[in-house]
Amino acid sequence: MLIYKYILKNHIAPFFFSAFILFAVLLLQYLMKIADRLIGKGLSFWVISKFIVYSLAWMLVLVIPMSVLVATMMAFGSMAQNNEIAIFKASGMSLYKMIITPLLASFVIAILLVQFNNHVYPNTNHAARILLQNISRQKPTLSLVPGVFSKDVQNYSILVKKIDKKTDKLKDVIIYDNSDPSVLETVTAKEGKIYFSKNHTKLIMDLHNGEIHESSIRNNDEYRRLIFKHYQIAMNAEQFSYQQSSFGNRRGERELGAQDMLVIVDSLERIKNNYLLSLNRKLENKFFVKNNNQSVIDGERRENLKLLFLRVKERAKRTEASLLASTQALENNLRDQNKYWVEIHKKYSLPVACIIFVLIGAPLGTMMRRGGFGVAAGFSLIFFLIYWFFLIGGEKLADRGLLSPFLGMWSANIVLGIFGIFLLVKASRKRVTINFNFILKLIPKQLKNVTN
Repeated sequence: MLIYKYILKNHIAPFFFSAFILFAVLLLQYLMKIADRLIGKGLSFWVISKFIVYSLAWMLVLVIPMSVLVATMMAFGSMAQNNEIAIFKASGMSLYKMIITPLLASFVIAILLVQFNNHVYPNTNHAARILLQNISRQKPTLSLVPGVFSKDVQNYSILVKKIDKKTDKLKDVIIYDNSDPSVLETVTAKEGKIYFSKNHTKLIMDLHNGEIHESSIRNNDEYRRLIFKHYQIAMNAEQFSYQQSSFGNRRGERELGAQDMLVIVDSLERIKNNYLLSLNRKLENKFFVKNNNQSVIDGERRENLKLLFLRVKERAKRTEASLLASTQALENNLRDQNKYWVEIHKKYSLPVACIIFVLIGAPLGTMMRRGGFGVAAGFSLIFFLIYWFFLIGGEKLADRGLLSPFLGMWSANIVLGIFGIFLLVKASRKRVTINFNFILKLIPKQLKNVTN
């Protein structure tokens, strides 16, 4: 019993250490990606902190399985390096028994991760999306592109030909004011600045050296031209000010738990069955119309075959258009079903990867005989990239209907699980050591002489 506790204890520190490092790497990469949406917005530290905390949820789903793999390889590699694995085997303890406690721990982690994926992750993912939308709306100046009309501000079209990035000054500004439908107003200026009022309810356009052109739609004879040195336009900017949205918005497939998505899939299945019934009826009546239990063709043929042909042809065109619309709706329905099924399977396949990675990490750790973080992280990254390749590829194929959602999401676990069992059996039967001499062969002789 003490040996089992000792083996499990060797996993704890590497697990939390690798999780912290991987969290830091993913978070830094994500913040660099969305930095332009956060910097210069005047956001409070509390709002930015909430966004970071919400973003940690999807990172946790990826970090935990990879941390399990790194911790398992580090723990067994360290024990192999200290000859503890050899001592355990000499005392009659096989590798199968050594991985019992790590496997049980991975089962517990997988169950907790399933609960997290179904109850915590959807809400945090939804909150992060809503918060990011609100942040993105706070400063419309970031959406101004030189030479492109911006319609972010209601009733105004703004064109800026040049923006000085150092001073944020706008050059050659053209503004079309559509706030009054009866008046056409165009404002031009050689330079200007745009900023919010103190209460963030107004967007101030501060212009210099320009002209105002006004004309009436009702009376073509009315026209005014004003020349100014300094002119300000106060535009309504309430839609850009930060306000915390509620959770009442429509949720996407990544913002729902498995049970909620199963309800949606069930309703989509019923809609699909209705589409199929409608298609069958339309196919049965494509060229013939029943009227009083007698074919219209029989009645019309006695009168005028030419009129009958035109009538059937016209009906066929209408039916064909209806068939195409129903077919398109059916394809969209199937695509939506596949999309939800993919997310349902993903909520369970990723947690199960924790168990699969123990089967891979334990024998690999004994083969490497190294317990360092760098070696374990390097091998873990290779296997995780393979896993991620299967997962992303399977998701794309499943979304397009080229592969079933089950195979798309579980193929990585199946392939790596078989490979892990193979490694476990091989490592338990005989002593296998992975050396890194092949890397030395890649080093040029000149560099070897320098190092020597």
